[in-house]
Amino acid sequence: MMSEANEGKALTVEVGGTSYQRIPIRTRVVMPGDSLEEFIREYAPAHLRDGDILFVTEKIVAITQGRSFRLDEIQPRPLARFLSKYVTRTPYGIGLGMPETMEMALRECGTPRILFAAAVSAVTKALGRKGDFYRIAGDKARAIDGPTSGTIPPYNKAVVLGPEKPQEVARALQGLLGVEGVDVAVVDINDIGGNILGSTLDRAGEQRLVEILGDNPLGQGHQSTPLGVIRRA
Repeated sequence: MMSEANEGKALTVEVGGTSYQRIPIRTRVVMPGDSLEEFIREYAPAHLRDGDILFVTEKIVAITQGRSFRLDEIQPRPLARFLSKYVTRTPYGIGLGMPETMEMALRECGTPRILFAAAVSAVTKALGRKGDFYRIAGDKARAIDGPTSGTIPPYNKAVVLGPEKPQEVARALQGLLGVEGVDVAVVDINDIGGNILGSTLDRAGEQRLVEILGDNPLGQGHQSTPLGVIRRA
């Protein structure tokens, strides 16, 4: 079992007075057409013990659901090109800062919602408040991933949407694993924070998990570790 942290990340973190290991699981690259269930069955069971939490990145869930699109498949409308100019790009992810990702946000969330989020954000950002765009646009917009310099091929030339029904996915994977006392979470985590999109945990457990994963132990680039295990140290 791999018990080494990814480069630049700590294996163990303390949250609420308790120490937790965040053990990355290295895998092959997930491809469109792969079965998520078979992928999880291939890599996860040997790493799990009673009381663990298996966390799964939203990206591999979405890819196996057919929710990745090559850039050359997406034809951004003029509105997408206009709105994307006003999105702040960061080293941690392009977000909706390119016409193709903004186009997919318009399709996923609806044009009225994205326009309303953009209008409110323009006002509140001028007043020094950040984050209103995604608070209004919602998790579907927040979960859209565009290519970055560290993205593993072929997804360095693709847009990946958020997964469908992540809560149901988490429950199904828990049943698939058949390991007593193991919880499962589908997570959207990057180097500046994250969200739990679906899990078998209660609300307090999800909030604790966000803290445990706060520095993105799976990494942002070529680590090829889309799964991980949380275990009390």
